[in-house]
Amino acid sequence: MPQYFGKLPTTNQAWTTVSNVKAVSWENNIVNFDCGDSRLTISVLTPNLIRVRFAPTGEFMPRRSWAVTLDDAEWAITPFAVRETEATIEIETAQIRVCVQREKCRIAYFDKANRPFAQDAEMGIGWQMGAVAGWKEIAADEHFYGFGERTGFLDKLSEVKTNWTTDALDYDSLTDEMYQAIPFFMALRPQVSYGIFFNTTFWSQFDIGAEQPGIWKMETRGGELDYYIIYGPEPAQILETYTQLTGKMPLPPKWALGYHQCRWSYESESVVRELAKEFRQRRIPCDVIHLDIDYMRGYRVFTWSPQRFPNAAKLISDLAEDGFKTVTIIDPGVKYEPEGNYHVFDQGIENDYFVRKADGTLFHGYVWPEKAVFPDFLRPDVSNWWADLHKSLTDIGVAGIWNDMNEPAINDRPFGDDGEKIWFPLDAPQGSTGAEENLPTSTHIEVHNLYGLMMAKACYEGLQRHRSSERSFVLTRSGYAGVQRWSSVWMGDNQSLWEHLEMSLPMLCNMGLSGVGFVGCDIGGFAGNATAELFARWMQVGMLYPLMRGHSAMSTARHEPWVFGDRVENICREYINLRYQLLPYIYSLFWEATTTGAPILRPLLYHFPNDPQTYSLYDQVLLGASLMAAPIYRPGVEHRSVYLPAGTWYDWWSGDRYEGPIHILAHAPLEKMPLYVRSGAIVPMQPVSQYVDQAPLNEIRLRIWPGNNEYQLFEDDGQTNEYQDKNFSLTNISVFTESNQTVVEIGARVGEWTPSPRQVIVELVGVGEQRFQDDGKPHTLQF
Repeated sequence: MPQYFGKLPTTNQAWTTVSNVKAVSWENNIVNFDCGDSRLTISVLTPNLIRVRFAPTGEFMPRRSWAVTLDDAEWAITPFAVRETEATIEIETAQIRVCVQREKCRIAYFDKANRPFAQDAEMGIGWQMGAVAGWKEIAADEHFYGFGERTGFLDKLSEVKTNWTTDALDYDSLTDEMYQAIPFFMALRPQVSYGIFFNTTFWSQFDIGAEQPGIWKMETRGGELDYYIIYGPEPAQILETYTQLTGKMPLPPKWALGYHQCRWSYESESVVRELAKEFRQRRIPCDVIHLDIDYMRGYRVFTWSPQRFPNAAKLISDLAEDGFKTVTIIDPGVKYEPEGNYHVFDQGIENDYFVRKADGTLFHGYVWPEKAVFPDFLRPDVSNWWADLHKSLTDIGVAGIWNDMNEPAINDRPFGDDGEKIWFPLDAPQGSTGAEENLPTSTHIEVHNLYGLMMAKACYEGLQRHRSSERSFVLTRSGYAGVQRWSSVWMGDNQSLWEHLEMSLPMLCNMGLSGVGFVGCDIGGFAGNATAELFARWMQVGMLYPLMRGHSAMSTARHEPWVFGDRVENICREYINLRYQLLPYIYSLFWEATTTGAPILRPLLYHFPNDPQTYSLYDQVLLGASLMAAPIYRPGVEHRSVYLPAGTWYDWWSGDRYEGPIHILAHAPLEKMPLYVRSGAIVPMQPVSQYVDQAPLNEIRLRIWPGNNEYQLFEDDGQTNEYQDKNFSLTNISVFTESNQTVVEIGARVGEWTPSPRQVIVELVGVGEQRFQDDGKPHTLQF
């Protein structure tokens, strides 16, 4: 036994493993395996989606599903065949074959080329007191992505990832638990990929070959093993199926894709007005101003400070006239204030809406308003009440809500003292009694990871109810699988460090590979002071973030685009301008995410899954399928290596052409972020505006590069929910080479939405351009 100074020796509790299969039966889409005292079921949901459940006791627990949108019985019937031999039971769909060994009930999966994936290891499935786990083999050259919000590099091979929502203040590249807990990942090797959604809300953990090289393990403190396995063979198919399972994001308002400005805090009405004035006078586009906790009266949620924001309605109205939307922060902690005439506390106490301990006493902890109590968002009546509280904000024009501190983040004593982070007692009852559904009440040990998700859901439903004529913006710090249905997400309290700029790209890409596409990091870093060079480079990268927000903390230097001098201000203006020019392209990517689950910001492996060179490439990203950026993320660097995968690529700035696969050395002075375009790229652009709906769009430019490609442009009014009733338009555009000519075909506009009168400029980059008045009819142009 190895010796560790100061450590007492421990003995690991033995795992009990599954007995042999005694009997098999099937009905509808479920195959049942009797393994003596334990039971395994395999549900065939689609040709590439299988659900596996294992109950050590033989009895499955009654389960509410907060993440999965469809019950097993609600999927369309999928044909499959069952074959039995002396050694195995095989289940075959149109895409995969599931092979269950009778001995020890071990499971393996095979594609149509008979390539195995996700094979059970020797242990297979096992359980011990308080835990159940599954072990699977890591194939040669297999790499692992997703896992929700994670620091470090892109590939998570040889790492341990714990799913338990935590206030991850001062996180770094070695931090494990984060604000989000999304127990989903995908594994990729050439020709084969699969995804695993571990369907447990309890504390859970993935060990990807850290403890046992060549073996990955999933473990939960829930009472059974429950996972969905999704066959690819490529990441796009996995994500489409995964977001069919956990839900797809709604289409955000177009203004939410513009630039957001935030600080903890713009502490008064006069400061906010001055901020808005600076943006407009300096001609730096901005659509959204966020108000942090200091807009409230003593940090009481759903109130305004009468001294610092004496007329919030007038402020918000004036900002709106100048093109700014207002987003306010809301925390879950409600100030404990008996006889304080505070309506949120009084209503919550009167109706017993706050979390209580197992003995019935009210739970309290400490957050910004000091002693605070916490709504039980797992209860439908509480969620409905919280949703309606937002009416006081929406009635005066607030257009979006930023949900913070909802892991939940709580201290055991006032924030001014040195305290310990706590959460609700693990045995605290939460949720409805479940009597109407014949379900037991949950306790916090089961639903801890859901607190932020359910707060975001309540917020989304409140805004939908009270801003019913318009789309709203919701942002959350904490969440669980399926959070994309209710909210966008930012990566919490990062720091003004070059390492955090570098880390932002794999963090956001892994969130996208976990089904959450509308994501961002605080540009410039939240904690600490950015240098001028760091801020300029971060703004260049931030232009690519699906959520583009600048934010900084109290006691740090201001981080607005103009505070670093003229040179950096000009760089910020240029890249924010580029963001606004690219909005038709970016908005179409959001439509793609809404309909297919595709990420907006993508690692190169997403489009080049059979190119092993992309598997560890974390510092180059694709915005959609066509634009690839290779940012600078170190001080003093003006050159960097760039990998261009197979195909023809063009430099966005110079037009230089390259044939991949190739590594090149890119020149990147401070004013330039290396940016490349795939051949055949079709990138719709619009003129620069100071905010999204400043004026009707009278011109759209289609920048097209020689090659062969097809593209679909999505358009609608950008504001209302009418897109859900098909009040939008789609335009198919294709480019191809024919007899030494490049031909661009623009199809007839299809759909019920009609744009304002406008000119279409078709630019074949490096060749020339042609123009026509947009009449919605098909046009063929030759270059």
